[in-house]
Amino acid sequence: MRRRTSTNYSLMIALLIASSLCFHLCAQEPVRTWTDSSGQHKSRAAFISLEGDQVTLRREDGKRVTVPLDRLSQADQAYARRAARTTSQVFDLAADIAPELGDWPQWRGPNRDGVSHETGLLTEWPEGGPASIWKASGLGGGYASVAVASNRIFTMGKFGGETRLLALGAEDGAILWSTPVGGGDAPNCTPTVDGDLVFALSHGGDLLCAETDTGREVWRKSFPRDFGGKMMSVWGYSESPLVDEDRLIVTPGAQDAMLAALDKRAGDIIWQAAMPPNTGSAGQDGAGYSSIVISQGAGVKQYVQLVGRGVISVEARTGKVLWGYNRIANGTANVPTPIVSGDFVFCSSGYGDGGSALLQLTRVRGQVSAQEVWYKNAKDLQNHHGGMVLVGEHVYMGHGHNNGFPVCFDLMSGRDAWRPGRGPGSGSAAVVCADGHLYFRYENGEMALIEATPRDYTLKGSFKIGINNGKSWAHPVVADGRLYLRDQHEMLCYDIRK
Repeated sequence: MRRRTSTNYSLMIALLIASSLCFHLCAQEPVRTWTDSSGQHKSRAAFISLEGDQVTLRREDGKRVTVPLDRLSQADQAYARRAARTTSQVFDLAADIAPELGDWPQWRGPNRDGVSHETGLLTEWPEGGPASIWKASGLGGGYASVAVASNRIFTMGKFGGETRLLALGAEDGAILWSTPVGGGDAPNCTPTVDGDLVFALSHGGDLLCAETDTGREVWRKSFPRDFGGKMMSVWGYSESPLVDEDRLIVTPGAQDAMLAALDKRAGDIIWQAAMPPNTGSAGQDGAGYSSIVISQGAGVKQYVQLVGRGVISVEARTGKVLWGYNRIANGTANVPTPIVSGDFVFCSSGYGDGGSALLQLTRVRGQVSAQEVWYKNAKDLQNHHGGMVLVGEHVYMGHGHNNGFPVCFDLMSGRDAWRPGRGPGSGSAAVVCADGHLYFRYENGEMALIEATPRDYTLKGSFKIGINNGKSWAHPVVADGRLYLRDQHEMLCYDIRK
């Protein structure tokens, strides 16, 4: 596996990536249609900058114009803010990726959005799929995906009545160590790697912090015993803990500790966040099956999570409850990790009473609230448990309960860009994105490569996964030019580099 030869070399590569990203952003400012706040006037132009409350655009004739931000439509205001943040965060991205290029250290990747920043990957698959590098076995039962960091792979499995955290060598898939986590049924949690520490959660709510090198236990907590936590339904705790600076953020699911912040090195409780009052009657009390994401919406750093009663948010520093949204909650299992984008949160859930919604976060007199921009019922748009990815202004996902019908739609309006029907596989589809392509893993063991473009639906190859131990639900992972597919006690590693 390709790795750094020195810290300086890694930093140099990261800065080169940042420079190329800056060039890409500046050289390819997309010309798009801008609409004023009344909705009556439209103009074609490219975004240049946002300074204060003034947006500078370049018209198709080359002339630059400056307009007040509040004179644009809400969707265009959000686009301008995102574009401005993208430019300013390029070197932040370089700093983030410098420690280990190509890693996938947690659930849904480096930014918890299901998007890899790797390039140089296959844009079409040969018949039969990419070349297989190795096959690992002895990983135990469960639907846990994998984390990849520092030339190691981390996952979880059930062995008899015990759940264990495992580390494997990325070169050959050989098991390096395994450590007991707790009880309960087969685990769904993907471990979270943070430097010398790795965190894992059992089906029964046992939270373990261990050393990445040795697997030695550092500390542990129990969601039921230490917090009085509970799940909304019978399938057990499934979240992947979130590391944020010196803290570990988790979802015990108790009414007075729906979320909690812990000292990541000692396990001490920093704060507990109660469930928001009067959230609504949809869904069930307790934690859901989702994982926490960070939002800076409305200028406030906050943790957003889909729990049993819907989407909630708490202030990152204090754990103060900010807002809750109940309408998309279903009474069986709320699963997909929300998407955050600027001042917006997109959320979805499966089953007959789920659905999808886009929320806009605003702050008035210091109070943050979430307003519904649009909502679609379960029949029109819903994600079961395969997740959604945002690429540019469009969301890609599998639609339908127990189905993964490929769909692409505009985030701000909810309008479809394409929706071709079933696609090459059947059942739910777990989705990630890398190098401009979507990796759809279907429940029946079919793997598909789809171009991530709103222009049209373009299938670039598919193959039957070489192992099939039941429902093919574990989310695919793209890391360091490889595709990792866990399937219960086995895992396959494919070479997807050009």
